[in-house]
Amino acid sequence: MLIQTEQTPNPSTRKFLPGRTVMETGGRDFPTLESAEASPLAEALFATQMVDGVYFGRDFVSVSAAPTVEWSQLEPIVLEILLDHFVTEAPLFKPGSAAEISVAPDASVQFEDREEDADIIAQIKELIETRVRPAVAQDGGDIVYRGYQDNKVYLELQGACSGCPSSTITLKNGIEGLIKHYVPEVESVEAV
Repeated sequence: MLIQTEQTPNPSTRKFLPGRTVMETGGRDFPTLESAEASPLAEALFATQMVDGVYFGRDFVSVSAAPTVEWSQLEPIVLEILLDHFVTEAPLFKPGSAAEISVAPDASVQFEDREEDADIIAQIKELIETRVRPAVAQDGGDIVYRGYQDNKVYLELQGACSGCPSSTITLKNGIEGLIKHYVPEVESVEAV
């Protein structure tokens, strides 16, 4: 099995392509060791104590190196963990029941979409899903809609996009321009 490695615009994050589906739908962000407890693979990557974040996309895994870690050290370790996981066909997530699932509310995101904005929100979500997310996934990340309030769209950056030096430029010059073009009611796009 060959796992390809790609650099991303974020110098601390690499994208690993195992040549097979990682997530059937959506993506999953693991920004902390605690969040990685749901996945044996994410947990193994964090166990190296050299990893600062993990993101599973449709056909890739993005790994962010801890601040003082060099990729020359970390890359062979990540490749070994990924190879072992995919060759043994280990489960991506730990088994459990819905009763055991608990998702803590995100305190930084407190937007409640208003019913009168439903058409605008639908247009925004459609643009994000069809135009923005596929492009961002190519760089090893994801962008998730978090809310629309006072003519502002709030998005969460995940994977390689989180903490990327060029993410602000991408958000303001690329995504904001696209959304404002198609949805004139939008005045700005902000990261949460």
